[in-house]
Amino acid sequence: MDAFTIIRRPVVSEKSYALVQRERTYVFEINLRANKHQVREAVEKLFDVKVESVRTAHVRGKERRLRMHLGRTRSWKKAYVRLTPQSKTIELF
Repeated sequence: MDAFTIIRRPVVSEKSYALVQRERTYVFEINLRANKHQVREAVEKLFDVKVESVRTAHVRGKERRLRMHLGRTRSWKKAYVRLTPQSKTIELF
C-alpha cells in the first residue's frame, strides 16, 4: 500500500485539536489493514516529519435508524500519531 491509501483523512474534532495543542498528537483515519509501522512511514513521507509513537484503535459502527429502517454506520480505524519535539507542526486546521 502507498501512503495515500494508508492515511485516509485527518480526524478534525475538538478532542483531536486539543491533542495537537497539548501533546503534539495528530489523529488520522487509516485503512483497516494498515499497521503501526506502515502508518509511521506514511506520515513521515507525506508530511516530512519525525514520528515518536503511533497508537491505533478500532471504532465500531453505530446502529442508526431512518424512519422504519435500521442501518449501521461503517466501522473504521484511527491512529494517534505523536511527533517528536524537533519536528515541525502539520498544518491541518
